Amino acid sequence: MRSAGRPGWWAGPLPTLVMPLAVAAFTLVGTLGASRGQPEARPLDALGVVLVLAGSAALVGRRWYPPAALGVAALTACAYLALGYPYGPVFLAGIVAMCSSVVSGHRLGAYVVTAAAFVLLLAVHLLRNPGQPLPLFGAGGWLSSLAVVIAACEWWRARQERIAQLRLTEEEAARRRGSEERLRIARDLHDALGHHVSLINVQAGVALHLMDDDPEQARSALAAIKQSSGQLLREMRATLGVLRGVDEAPPRGPVSGLARLDDLLDENRSAGLPVDLQVVGVPRELPPSVDHAAYRIVQEALTNTRRHAGSAQASVRVHYDDDGVTVQVEDDGSGPSAGNGAADMQGGGNGLPGMRERALALGGSLSAGPRAGGGFHVHARLPAALEQPLVPPAG
Repeated sequence: MRSAGRPGWWAGPLPTLVMPLAVAAFTLVGTLGASRGQPEARPLDALGVVLVLAGSAALVGRRWYPPAALGVAALTACAYLALGYPYGPVFLAGIVAMCSSVVSGHRLGAYVVTAAAFVLLLAVHLLRNPGQPLPLFGAGGWLSSLAVVIAACEWWRARQERIAQLRLTEEEAARRRGSEERLRIARDLHDALGHHVSLINVQAGVALHLMDDDPEQARSALAAIKQSSGQLLREMRATLGVLRGVDEAPPRGPVSGLARLDDLLDENRSAGLPVDLQVVGVPRELPPSVDHAAYRIVQEALTNTRRHAGSAQASVRVHYDDDGVTVQVEDDGSGPSAGNGAADMQGGGNGLPGMRERALALGGSLSAGPRAGGGFHVHARLPAALEQPLVPPAG
């Protein structure tokens, strides 16, 4: 089975030619040197040189089908020895081809061809030396050497597969992080657009209604529209800048978080929604993700109140404790949609699912539904454990 990883260093264009040339040079020089100590062997003539070079030339094809290269290298080595030429490093091309086959994943082909070549070489040795007994010791040494080489190749192949698997895992994690980031951006756009467009719609209605009777009040409504639209543009620019990957100057205003809760409530009051705030516990700096999620949950809950609750009054409660923060938004409305989240609960919107996904993504929880006495409530718990207690111990 072919390895699933990237091609190894031996599969590039330059090594494809350099490796066979290096093997050919080493084999030829080594064989010439070895022939001097074997006067009984056939002198190394042109045919012998061709056979030596043919085995090395077969290595050029190892990047396409290594077992074929191994078979050619083994056959040329057997033919070389069968013709009586001197022993030498004529097996080097075959060993290199075998390593390429094992490392690239062609293990079965490599083992079958190697076993057949070993038997054939043993038969050639017996034919060249008919009076000698079977060289068990020498054959055992060759088998041991082959086992060591094969073990090293298997280790390298396994290592390459682990690296490839790790790379795939990292790529999958990067894709998952990208998907989560896109989902977060989509939530931010949904919340920002819903909130500001709703404010603009309300203030535009006020301005149209009072344009003739109370121009000053209409002017105030238009000023609120300008401020809300400017804030919307800034938030969209900051959010979309993440998608574009453009380095932008830091935002001039504070990042959306509970520190901006008063501004958010003022915007809703100016749009005609009475809302009060209760803070329990000692406010503290939260992780940016938790702080941002808490702000967006309150923002979306109040936006839904303005849209669906009719004439209503809302309350926001923020509770800080050692384990995190809890935000709760309630209204007493009885509009046509029976509360600020009814449309979402019926599958007609994305506000409530988006709030719940924000909370779950941080390991928290969110519940929402009609109140017993009328209206609607949203309750979110976001964990953010303290590393130090809220109030340091005395002494």
